Amino acid sequence: MFNVAILGFGTVGSGVYKVINDNANVLKKFAGDDINVKYVLDLREFPGNPVEKVLVHDIDIILNDDEVNCVVEVMGGIEPANTFVRRAITRGKSVCTSNKELVAKYGAEILALAKENNVSFLFEASVGGGIPVIRAINESLTADNFDSIAGILNGTTNYILTKMSKEGLSFDEVLKTAQEKGYAERNPEADVEGYDACRKIAILTSLITGKQVDFEDISTEGISHITKEDIYYSNKSGLPLKLLGLMQKKEGKVYAMVAPFMLGDEHTLKDVDGVYNAVNLHGDLLGNVMFYGKGAGSLPTASAVVSDVVEIAKNGNKNIAITWDTEKISLGDMASFNSKYFVRLKVTGKDDELKKAFGDVQFIEPLEGETAFVTANEYSHEKLAELLSTYTVLTTIRIAE
Repeated sequence: MFNVAILGFGTVGSGVYKVINDNANVLKKFAGDDINVKYVLDLREFPGNPVEKVLVHDIDIILNDDEVNCVVEVMGGIEPANTFVRRAITRGKSVCTSNKELVAKYGAEILALAKENNVSFLFEASVGGGIPVIRAINESLTADNFDSIAGILNGTTNYILTKMSKEGLSFDEVLKTAQEKGYAERNPEADVEGYDACRKIAILTSLITGKQVDFEDISTEGISHITKEDIYYSNKSGLPLKLLGLMQKKEGKVYAMVAPFMLGDEHTLKDVDGVYNAVNLHGDLLGNVMFYGKGAGSLPTASAVVSDVVEIAKNGNKNIAITWDTEKISLGDMASFNSKYFVRLKVTGKDDELKKAFGDVQFIEPLEGETAFVTANEYSHEKLAELLSTYTVLTTIRIAE
């Protein structure tokens, strides 16, 4: 029997408990052994819930039990998760987690600790919920040299932008609906300001490069400033607006960012709507490969967590190697990263002047008192600011084709 302890009985933890119990026969077929939830750690009581039989409130009960093979950390946050995970690993227990904050900050260190103790640290669910992108990078696609990642990595922001586009609502109106439906937290800052997506692209970039990418170094812009007027121009131009996490290798440098982008007709992510997530990888052998699915929620995330448990059981609870060293990589300066741009100005009657400055541009039918266009040429953020220095700029948004 392969014994598991779940740390945290919230949305994801309860999902993991349900999947292990409801799908026991399927899991045994793939794991080669019965998977059993021996403990669930939580500070709360759950009267009337079957979890009462395995509920404990003291982490040491789990850590001191040699029969526990694997710890599932789904508490979230940095502490006490970080301490509990490291203590479990040093006691010879493998760990799997959905905790993107923990993985983004300490992933390389914990992987090194797991290797030292010949156990595994897996984190499939930390990026994209149930989408199996991390295992693909680590196992299935190891022959490719990947030069770019583009991902819709946050279901909340994708839901908001989709709803604004399809129903003509404001950001605040859609955010309120998202909170009522449970798609957005009461404090939505991590989602709408791009911090959640930033941690996820940091994890993916670290895995692609094999080195530590600090999420604090990634240029990050959210969607809280996006207006109904911006969405009008997005719809009018046929360029859907999405919050992307992006990594590109260019001229020997690695660039990473999170920002709103308008997507061209050929972009693989342009039709990803609602709460769905998607990740597109581009490799030198395979070209584009895309992973698509539900990026959040109890059961989709639990599916990825339990797949890690099965992988660990199948591997005899020994170390599964993941290449991610503690050596830090320096990212390229995004100010020098070139893109085409959508530009919205509070000005009229300056079309000829703008053509002279920008060359070939595509003007979009404007709202009153405004001029809007898409550039044909690519510009750095610095160069664009220089060209627009004499105008009242309402919005600039990068274009990804």
